[in-house]
Amino acid sequence: MATPNITMDPITRIEGQLAIQAVAENGVITDAWAVSKLFRGIEVVLKGRAPEDAFYVTQRMCGVCPTSHGHASSMAVEAADPTFELPNGARIVRNILEGAEWLHSHIFHFYALAALDYVNPAKALQANIADTYALAMEKGIGTADFGAVQARLAKLVEGGDLSIFTNGWWGIDPVANPQAADELYNPDIPAELHLIGVSQYLQGLEMQGTAAQIIAIIGGKFPMPMTSVAGGTAWMPRSDKLDDCLFRLKTVAAFVNDHMVPFTLAIAPYYERELTYGQGVKNYLSWGAFDRPTRRIEDRYLPGGFIKESAGLTTVNRPMVEHVTEDVTHSWYDQESGQRFTESETNIVSDGDFNQDLDGQYSWGKAPRYQRDAMEAGPLARILVAYMDQSSQSNSAVREVVDNALATLGTDDPTVLMSTLGRVAARNLETAVAAKWAEEWIEELVVELRTGRAEFWNSYSSSNGEGTGVWEAPRGALAHHVKTANGRITNYQIVTPSTWILSPRSDDGAPGPMEAALIGTPVRDIERPIEAARVVRSFDP
Repeated sequence: MATPNITMDPITRIEGQLAIQAVAENGVITDAWAVSKLFRGIEVVLKGRAPEDAFYVTQRMCGVCPTSHGHASSMAVEAADPTFELPNGARIVRNILEGAEWLHSHIFHFYALAALDYVNPAKALQANIADTYALAMEKGIGTADFGAVQARLAKLVEGGDLSIFTNGWWGIDPVANPQAADELYNPDIPAELHLIGVSQYLQGLEMQGTAAQIIAIIGGKFPMPMTSVAGGTAWMPRSDKLDDCLFRLKTVAAFVNDHMVPFTLAIAPYYERELTYGQGVKNYLSWGAFDRPTRRIEDRYLPGGFIKESAGLTTVNRPMVEHVTEDVTHSWYDQESGQRFTESETNIVSDGDFNQDLDGQYSWGKAPRYQRDAMEAGPLARILVAYMDQSSQSNSAVREVVDNALATLGTDDPTVLMSTLGRVAARNLETAVAAKWAEEWIEELVVELRTGRAEFWNSYSSSNGEGTGVWEAPRGALAHHVKTANGRITNYQIVTPSTWILSPRSDDGAPGPMEAALIGTPVRDIERPIEAARVVRSFDP
């Protein structure tokens, strides 16, 4: 094994602890390792607790997507009772709550976590304000007070502190050495487009907060909402609260459609190279999200399915939990490798030093596999499954936004999305679709309430049994499995999106999705490997 000459530790601007080790030869990454550096241990915490506790405890897996963990946990507990039926009112409320979660998470990711890989705030100082408005109009991007934003930036520079934009240039002073800083980006991007991006960055911080307010109205607070408990929902909708949600939802949807999506398409042509690398394993898994009344995964608004390169990337099959296994040869766990996820355990090595042995154990992440293959999870997987699934009722909504985006990029080939920038674009396109559906769900709930037959909770029994809840968090495929006896949890297992994405090598040495995406990535400067950082953050790990 060659000695890594690229180390990014920690990866900044993301949630969690992650390090990347990589080998670059002749300007291209030839090998890479994703090192998950945090043991969360929620599965261990839950042993011996009441099944209902799982809803509250599992949300602590993630501060950005707790709602999804709560949903999957409640679904697992409900599935332990084969006679349980979720009331239709609860289904709709859960969809709305989850939709708001996705709006919050996707907007937060694009602006706070990923945007500074593509937008240079320092160059925005060179923009002509009149030309900025003209460019925004030309590209169909909503406007803002660009002069005020530029003045705000200038004041930060005058004070010697770029505030939230500090240290975005890998050690280069963007004011003293603007040319070197701009070389991290595409120097051909006009300063006016950078200014539009900075303006949206600041607006995005407000919009993700507005989406979080919707979650708080329904869930009592955010993060860690309190109402999607096993059995249905503890939130009883009233017309005034629905009005509060709808007003905020329309505000966020307008920002997504008028600002976020058109800006993504406007800046994409300047990063055509980012559409050629970062493909990864080219296998995609989605459990599906946003239930219809049938609650079948193939009938979800975003249908459950998987696509494999070996089948030509156009065939969608339905996933089954029993095909998910977990390898741990390269993980800090002391248990049988290759077990089914539903039969697995969480036993850490008792005598490990937890150093990164890249030939041996180097990560707290397990290596989940579907039919022995590494699978990419996340918005790109969901968009591709929905786009390719001819039987999906939601196919038209997804196809519309994807086809429009492809037309802007001058292609009709959806596989162009299988790339670094394509992965980012897929997330932003999905945001627009989720916003559209969330408005429909509020209207659907209003009709449900007018019938006078709306129900929001059913009793269930989960004292003895087991159940699995499969769902999609904003970051990707999520599965919770619970086993109970005498009213207590005897085993609890979770496969999170990050477990899929940040998977270490499997038993046969095959890399995980992020590792595979890094291999082949061009790197201009191994001291400032921004291309590799773009790949990593495109997954929203």
